[in-house]
Parts: sequence; C-alpha cells; structure tokens
Amino acid sequence: MAKSLIQPGQSEGNPNTGRLFTTRELVFTGICSALLAVCSWISIPTVVPFTFQTFGVFCTLELLGGKKGFFSILVFLLLGAVGIPVFAEFSSGLGVLLGTTGGYLIGFLFTAGIYWLVEKIPLHQTIWFRVIVLIVGLAVCYLFGTLWFMQVYARNVEAISFGTALKACVIPFLIPDAVKLALAMILTGRIKKYVSF
Repeated sequence: MAKSLIQPGQSEGNPNTGRLFTTRELVFTGICSALLAVCSWISIPTVVPFTFQTFGVFCTLELLGGKKGFFSILVFLLLGAVGIPVFAEFSSGLGVLLGTTGGYLIGFLFTAGIYWLVEKIPLHQTIWFRVIVLIVGLAVCYLFGTLWFMQVYARNVEAISFGTALKACVIPFLIPDAVKLALAMILTGRIKKYVSF
C-alpha cells in the first residue's frame, strides 16, 4: 500500500509546512504584483500621475485577501525601489518612493494593512463592509500621501497648505477612484467564482 503523502497534522489543501506562503499563494502574489505594475503603466501625467494603481490595489486585496495582498504590494514597491520600472511612466528607483508622490505609493501598504486587520470580522464576508474598508484604507493612503507630499514639496520648492495639496493631489482623483473601486468589485466578484485564491 502506498504511503500517504499527507503527514499527521497536515491537510491536503493547506499543508502545515511552516512556510509563510504555499507555492500556489506565492504565484498568485507575484501575478498581482505584476498586475500593479501594468496598472501603473496606464498613466496620464499630472501633479500626481493619474494611473490605474488604485484599481490594481483594490483587485489585489479582493482576490488575495489582506495578508497576501499586503505582501504583493510590498513586492511591487521593492521591485520599483531596486530599479525595475514598475511605477508610473515606467519609472523606478528610491528617488520615486522618496519623491513628492512616493507617499501615495507607500500609502498602499496602509490600505492593505487595514484590510488585513479587519479580515477576521464576520462582516468582512459582505461586499458592502469590504467596500467601506477599502474606502477607509484609501482615505488613510490619501492622508499619508498628502502629508508626505507637503513635506517633500516644502523642502524642494516652497511650503503649501494642506488644502492646496488636497486640491492638487486628492480631489481630482476622488470620482475616478470611486469608479475604479466599483469596477474592481464587479471584476473580482466574477473572477472568484471560477478561481480559488
């Protein structure tokens, strides 16, 4: 009789190997990092480049969940930091992350972190709760990115008010990001019917 490949204490679907992620999870994490890069390349130059990055973040968190989504976003940022052109307009490097708009990129980690923190709440199974969580996470990203923008802009150019920074960096993106959130929820809802993440 052939010996079972599943050891005591392990399950077939989720083997207790002591690893942070299974091979399958690593593959999906990498795919979503690539998705973020592609969404970044779809860019319209403005003070803060208009991209589909937030759409990619929403899709990543909805498909992978908070934990894997957080690491997928982190991998995306690290790839850009070491010189791979994954940011808007095919840019890369620490200069982008430390520049005026870098706070919005780093802020995606806050969005993912908030999503991860509330994942165990039973209400998280409902789409409306997840939408609210993503909106709150995006608001935190906006806040962090705007404060970052103000500090870097003041150091390199001149001091600006919080209201001025919001008008330039956040307000023009509110409606587009709401549309991207709606599209992400519809798309991921359909994808999850056919693929288990």
